[in-house]
Amino acid sequence: MDKLLGNYKLVLGSNSPRRVEFLKQMGLEFTQRVISIDESYPEELKGYEIAEYLAKRKAEAHENLLAPDEILLTSDTVVWCNGESLEKAADRKEAIDMLTKLSDKSHEVITSICLTAFHDQLVTHQTTRVYFEKLSLGQIEYYVDTFKPFDKAGAYGIQDWIGLIGISKIEGSYSSVVGLPTSLLYNSLKIMTSKMH
Repeated sequence: MDKLLGNYKLVLGSNSPRRVEFLKQMGLEFTQRVISIDESYPEELKGYEIAEYLAKRKAEAHENLLAPDEILLTSDTVVWCNGESLEKAADRKEAIDMLTKLSDKSHEVITSICLTAFHDQLVTHQTTRVYFEKLSLGQIEYYVDTFKPFDKAGAYGIQDWIGLIGISKIEGSYSSVVGLPTSLLYNSLKIMTSKMH
C-alpha cells in the first residue's frame, strides 16, 4: 500500500485509537503528531461545514511543522440530529440526554477528511444516516455507566454494545461512523499524490 503514498510520508494529526486502527488495517505506514486545538466554531455553521471547518483548524495547528515530503491527515466527526450538533458529552447527564435525543430517530454522522501537503490541501467529507431503535432509559444508563463514551461525538460508538443492540440500519459508510471514511480517504490520497508528482 505504500505505493499509494509514493515518496510521501503520512502524518496522522489525531490521537483517536479508532483512526489509528483503520490506517493500520489499510496497510498505510504513518506517524502521529497530535496538537490540541480549541474546537469551537462559528455558530452559523451547520452539519458538514462544522466537520470540515474543524479538520482544517486541526491542520492549521501543524502548518509550521509540515515537511515537504509529508501529507498530514486531520479529521473530525459530527453527529447532526434535528439541526443540532451533538458533540462529546461532558458528563454522565449530558451523555444520557444525547442518547435520549437519538433514541427512536435517525441522525447524520458526518466525518471530514483534510489532507494537507506543503502547497496543497484537499478537504472532503462523508455523510452516513444512522437509525436508532427506541432505547429504554435503563439501556442508556447501562451503556453510559459501563462504556463511558465521553470521547465520542453523540456519546456513542457504533461498534459498542449500544450500536449492536440499538442501531437498526445505516445508509452510508460504517467506517465513517466509527471515525474515518476509509474508502473516501483512499481515493482522496490517490488524488492528492497524483497532483503532487
